[in-house]
Amino acid sequence: MSHEHVSYLELLARGAAAEAYDRPVLLARASGAGPEALAELEEAKQLALRVRAELEGRRRREAELSALFATAHDLAGLRDLDAVLRAIVQRARSLLGTEVAYLSLNDPAAGDTYMRVTEGSVSARFQQLRLGMGEGLGGLVAQTARPYVTDDYFDDARFQHTRTIDTAVRDEGLVAILGVPLSLGSQVIGVLFAADRRARVFEREQVALLGSFAAHAAVAIDTANLLAETRSALAELERANDIIREHSGVIERASEVHDRLSELVLHGGGVHDVTRAVSEVLGGTVEFTEAGAGSARRPGGHAVREGDDWVAAVSAGGETLGALVLRGQPDLDPVDQRTLERAALVTSLLLLARRSAGEAEQRVRGELLDDLLDAPDRDRRLLRERAARLRADSEAPHVVLAARADRTGATPDAGREGADRRRLWSAASHLAATRRGLASARDGGTVLLLPLGPGETAAELARQTAADLGGTLREPVTVGASAPVRAPLDHPDRVAAAYGEARRCLDALRLLRRSGRGAAAEDLGFLGLLLADGRDVDGFVDRTVGQVVAYDRRRGTELIRTLDAYFASGMSPARTKDELHVHVNTVAQRLERVGRLLGPDWQSPERALEIQLALRLHALSDAVGER
Repeated sequence: MSHEHVSYLELLARGAAAEAYDRPVLLARASGAGPEALAELEEAKQLALRVRAELEGRRRREAELSALFATAHDLAGLRDLDAVLRAIVQRARSLLGTEVAYLSLNDPAAGDTYMRVTEGSVSARFQQLRLGMGEGLGGLVAQTARPYVTDDYFDDARFQHTRTIDTAVRDEGLVAILGVPLSLGSQVIGVLFAADRRARVFEREQVALLGSFAAHAAVAIDTANLLAETRSALAELERANDIIREHSGVIERASEVHDRLSELVLHGGGVHDVTRAVSEVLGGTVEFTEAGAGSARRPGGHAVREGDDWVAAVSAGGETLGALVLRGQPDLDPVDQRTLERAALVTSLLLLARRSAGEAEQRVRGELLDDLLDAPDRDRRLLRERAARLRADSEAPHVVLAARADRTGATPDAGREGADRRRLWSAASHLAATRRGLASARDGGTVLLLPLGPGETAAELARQTAADLGGTLREPVTVGASAPVRAPLDHPDRVAAAYGEARRCLDALRLLRRSGRGAAAEDLGFLGLLLADGRDVDGFVDRTVGQVVAYDRRRGTELIRTLDAYFASGMSPARTKDELHVHVNTVAQRLERVGRLLGPDWQSPERALEIQLALRLHALSDAVGER
């Protein structure tokens, strides 16, 4: 290698400027080098410059990526947008000393404006108000991009009054209103308001202060949008980086998975162990789906691509047992495809080895539960012995659960429904075995008898069971639960009654269009009173309005009486104050306290109906107690 070529390497090593690469050519020309030597040196210079440009490009991309990570880190401390806007509205209300503050945003798709955040509002109609573009004070602010103020809204003719807006404003009891625009550049995206339930004059400084809060709100919205875009870009870059890193060692991973799968077979591993090992090696998520989930149409022997997923059929002796599905790796090279196929073969061997033993245990568990449901006069001692052989928990309180698969968007088919029931029974039997309980196929679905864990409720167990079974079947499973049954092996007659209650809860969930969920009677509000074998009226009242009752008793307030009057007045604060003979501000303050005790959705139709029933039951209970 010539001295001049070495000079170019030194220039690259120390990161010299582009001008320095002309020096070796100039020195060679000055020393009398021939045309061929100069041409060769010129070619070497151009090659070195291309290498230098490539290195600079790599350093620049690395700096850009570092800057992107730093930006995401700086923005990580920002609270979510709702929290930021809520804080702005709360501060505006506090510093301007108004009774109500609220923020509306434009909805370009619907062509109107809706309430995003309210503070101090007690009227459900006002909180759910949607305004047409150009209507009311807010419409004028949005049209002109200028603040507007009125000391008496209903006597102000500058605004386009509509029945919907005026009714909502009157229901809230508002009189004086100030609105300022939320602007991003030249575009108005919403309006920030401060309002009082009495006539007042807003000073120029207060208008400017609310405008400052509106600017902060607009910046928060813009920042939140930019943050979401940055996080999305960062996630894509991280995913691309992971794929590149994993593909660099594809041959080594193939060897690793072969060794790991062999070890799993030798040491009695299960299907979950196989999917976990292959997930780690291939860098995606591998799941096993049973034959009923659609794997029967897939060809055996080879991994095939379906959308962004890769599927390898698990089959033995001409029977399709299921499939391994790889997600998160749409571009799979041939070596990794063979790795997925090898894992499918190992999975089929494990399934065949465990099928006979598993089916036998499932039948035994089902027979024991069938005896508890159908023959409660069986010998109690023999029932306990059979449960002990199955390692079933006989001491803890148990819950009876009725489960049914709810396939969505599918045409009813007797063959498919039968396959779904078998898959549900298999999944329920496995769950029962892991939780030391029992399971059986019954009434077109599955019934389970599971012990309650420490501190666990029947409702929690129902929700977890629905999630576990739905995750296994990869389709919605609805679960209804009974109240806890103590010592079910000593009192088999209680199990049959509990199953009836669980079936009623299941039917209620499906009628209420809550398919795919789990619940006990206590989750269904007043409907649960009708479904449960024990009518826990006091428990329903306590769960629904107990906090308000307790607050009245501690403070000597009249929140329950105010609630009664509020619902009797059609949920209108203005009419409620006439019923109670108090100022509208007093009604607003009481209802605001109720909202803190019962939660922000207490005026939704479903919650409001339950609260009204609880109020009547509470009043009836007090009347009975006074006799």
